[in-house]
Amino acid sequence: MIQLGELALWVALPIALWGTVIAFVGGRNRRGDMVLSAERAVYAVFLLTVLTSIAISLAFVEDRFDFWYVANYSNRELPLFYKISGLWAGQRGSLVFWVLWLSFFSSLAVWQNRDRNREFMPYVTGTLLTVMSFFLIVLLFADVYPFEKLPFTPQDGRGLNPQLQNYWMTIHPPTLYLGFTAFTVPFAFAVSALLSGRLDASWIQVTRRWTLVSWFFLGNGILFGMRWAYEELGWGGYWFWDPVENASLLPWLTATAFLHSIQIQEKRGMLKVWNMSLVFLTFIMTIFATFLTRSGLIESVHTFAQELRIAYIFLTFMGLLIAAGVVLILWRKDDLKSDNQIQSFLSRESAFLFNNLILLGAAFTVIWGTLFPLITEGLTGEKANVGPPFFNRVNIPIGLILLALTGIGPVIAWRRASKRNLVRNFLKPVAMGVGLVAVLVTIGTRDPWALATFGIGAFVMTVIVVEFWKGTRARARIEGEGLARAFVHLIARNRRRWGGYIVHAAIVVIFAAFAASSFDTEVRDSIFPGDQLTVQSAFGHSYTLTYNGLSTSRGQGDWVIQWIALFDVERDGERLGTMTAERRFYTDSETPSSEVGIRSTWYEDLYVILAEVADMSGVLGGQAGEAERAVIEVQVNPLVSWIWYGGLILTIGSLIALWPTEGRARSAGTAVGEAAEPATGPAAVTT
Repeated sequence: MIQLGELALWVALPIALWGTVIAFVGGRNRRGDMVLSAERAVYAVFLLTVLTSIAISLAFVEDRFDFWYVANYSNRELPLFYKISGLWAGQRGSLVFWVLWLSFFSSLAVWQNRDRNREFMPYVTGTLLTVMSFFLIVLLFADVYPFEKLPFTPQDGRGLNPQLQNYWMTIHPPTLYLGFTAFTVPFAFAVSALLSGRLDASWIQVTRRWTLVSWFFLGNGILFGMRWAYEELGWGGYWFWDPVENASLLPWLTATAFLHSIQIQEKRGMLKVWNMSLVFLTFIMTIFATFLTRSGLIESVHTFAQELRIAYIFLTFMGLLIAAGVVLILWRKDDLKSDNQIQSFLSRESAFLFNNLILLGAAFTVIWGTLFPLITEGLTGEKANVGPPFFNRVNIPIGLILLALTGIGPVIAWRRASKRNLVRNFLKPVAMGVGLVAVLVTIGTRDPWALATFGIGAFVMTVIVVEFWKGTRARARIEGEGLARAFVHLIARNRRRWGGYIVHAAIVVIFAAFAASSFDTEVRDSIFPGDQLTVQSAFGHSYTLTYNGLSTSRGQGDWVIQWIALFDVERDGERLGTMTAERRFYTDSETPSSEVGIRSTWYEDLYVILAEVADMSGVLGGQAGEAERAVIEVQVNPLVSWIWYGGLILTIGSLIALWPTEGRARSAGTAVGEAAEPATGPAAVTT
């Protein structure tokens, strides 16, 4: 089976290249038979990639250490769950995984449009196969061949990086890959629209849900990564502005901008060049994120070994994409002229455009801070450090503006907002925001960014609640329904609009959690068994941890040594139970790791880190006293759970927006050319 999977990988490339050529030729010459053959090539590449993926997974499960990839990312003691996830654990397998999902989404797009939108499909198919061909060429000819054999077969493998042996890390990369690869479909339709000259809003309406699917997976992938960092890295936070974290954020930001601006094109026939540019930019950002992870040019726990050949190949591909985008857009610039102009600064068009500019400003600061160390090292030979202080200083004000726009954009009037419209929609929300800030100041809150976040968050949440209340009350009155039934039917009749509002509410909840980090408290000390540590909570109570001692154990066939610190926990004198924090050492890779203790409630987390063990050998030898001295860090982090609650709300809102609206579901062929309803975007998130 493994040999069959290897053969399938080699066969996939000529099929993808053949399909690429005949798709473009068939589209140019209007040859339906050639286009059909290209579409079948998409299905064939998908099936062949499935065989390759199964073969790699079997190699991990069967401990085939004669393969370089398996020997470097697995060992005999690795749990089966992590062996199966070995497909995307390293550089080589993750590129196969990229092609697998790309070919799957490509096959789905081709199948969905087998009887409709035929004017787009030749160039869509050709573009999808071009991207598949690129990644297959990388796999086969760029020193990342997944079936490379070793000259000898080792007795055991090196094992998986201990920091990656975490549930959230097993689902974080695949979720991001789903987001990266799904956006290739909107990109392919944009290219097809430029090549075919079909530059009305039809290509946007065909691909809107594809864009949402990509945005949905990117957002959840980022949240899964935050959860992993919080539980596994042992520094008490969930976002460190790591270069690869930043790379995953970039396409999410630009896709969010695109989801906003397409509403203006659908409603007012504006921003056509802008939307085309955003599609190209977002797709390039997905390739850029893949490039950063796989080139090894940056230092990150997420990155793989340095492969300069891959770096050059990816840079060349991105350069060609940029050049192609510029040429195509300039070629069609006369056909991409706007049908209307912005009539007033106080309008929904203006708010969405401003939102776009701010989002791109945030993306620029992130990419600049990420690449600046590489640029300075290349020019001066010295590496500069750009850390969280820079990103926070620049992006916190940007984030607050975007948060405010989540409340302004959806309810301000199109074309020109009247004074009556502004007063009706914003008087109560502004009053609620100001009122909350006044209350927080009264009880002693002084952090200006936290006050601004909570005030703006109250403003946005009030806008959302008022909109839901007005809609529910109106439907209950017109249809004679109860409020609960009217509320459900309101959402069902326009899922796109109300799903977007729910997503906005999720963003408010997540931002509130970010702001609450200003009130984190911590204490760090070197203690002996019987000593106590006391840490205050921002909510006024205190936690007392009594250190009971240190124990040790071995796991995974003696490959892992664990030092476990045990604590009794009290809050204001009331016993809450026990907690543990661990320090681990993986002898096969000589890698240390932390397993933090977390006691989580809806309003705060008690977070315990075993930072150092004074005498590891002494504990292993069963000695007491000095050997059990440990350095312990205890933190109280308010509202961290709100990030995960917000992520759940975001998921619910996105799924509602993705589901076809009851009574209005139309085939894509019927919808082509029709104007979109004047509702807010299904995931019109502005942060």
